[in-house]
Amino acid sequence: MPDHLPDITAERLIEILDLAPLPWEGGYYRETWRSDVQVPQPALGADYDGPRAAGTSIYYMLTPDTVSKMHRLPSPETFHFYMGDRVEMLLLHAQISDTVVFGQDIMAGQKLQFTVPGMVWMGARLLPVAHDSDLPNHGFALMGTTVAPGFDFDDLEMGDGDSLAYAYPDHAPLIRALS
Repeated sequence: MPDHLPDITAERLIEILDLAPLPWEGGYYRETWRSDVQVPQPALGADYDGPRAAGTSIYYMLTPDTVSKMHRLPSPETFHFYMGDRVEMLLLHAQISDTVVFGQDIMAGQKLQFTVPGMVWMGARLLPVAHDSDLPNHGFALMGTTVAPGFDFDDLEMGDGDSLAYAYPDHAPLIRALS
């Protein structure tokens, strides 16, 4: 993988991939697949109010002026890192309270792929690049996500920053940055 992405900008990727602002959550996205197979609501349980596609996938992009605001879904969501700057994701749940870093440097523990379990609060932002760093600053991170059962806006629950900061005081500054 190259350390630099010549002539690729966030604006150009938005145009090439036909991305649009993601309502409520933030960032840019485009749905690229929605399964024709439907899972009936009784098979899904109480977290869903109707049938859902068996799976969905999107392109997802963050820029320096966007964040993925704190939210959760009943379905597991697998994130795929494609290119650009590192992304810091905060995960909050009774059993999980941690950050994950997406990026190309797998030797440093960065993730190319990671699955967030259902009902886990999550939010993400680009990690700033220090001025004295050898890391390139692309001004975006291009990712993708796959959700199964498939994503539906009716399932999206946005987090309240004050309530989450109170419940997870060790992460309060990052929660507020992502709210």
